[in-house]
Amino acid sequence: MNAETILELIYAYTPFACVAALIILGLYCCIVRRNIIKIILGVSVIESGANLFLIAHGYRTGSVAPIYTLSPSDTNPLNYALPIPQALTLTSIVIGVAVAALMLSLAIHIYRKYGTLDVRKITKLKG
Repeated sequence: MNAETILELIYAYTPFACVAALIILGLYCCIVRRNIIKIILGVSVIESGANLFLIAHGYRTGSVAPIYTLSPSDTNPLNYALPIPQALTLTSIVIGVAVAALMLSLAIHIYRKYGTLDVRKITKLKG
């Protein structure tokens, strides 16, 4: 394999390596951190990794946006980018914002009730 082929492979798999790094980083935050806000941020990082995976999976080199009125007239319909991953990503972003808002509101209620956001202290205060 020559250097050009290796660079093409690195270019092709870089988004998937970033996906893996984001998901691992988010899991680390969720498992190791004890602050509820940091756990919520970890969940948001995992969500970003999932969104990046959908976008990277739907990407085609040399494709055109699937807007038929703005595309060049000589474009082959097979060269359009896939619209399904883009729609799924937009849906995922909206759901992620709603879930983050719910988790933050629960964190506010936990703080008001227990006076702390540390998971270890909250589990000790059962009763």
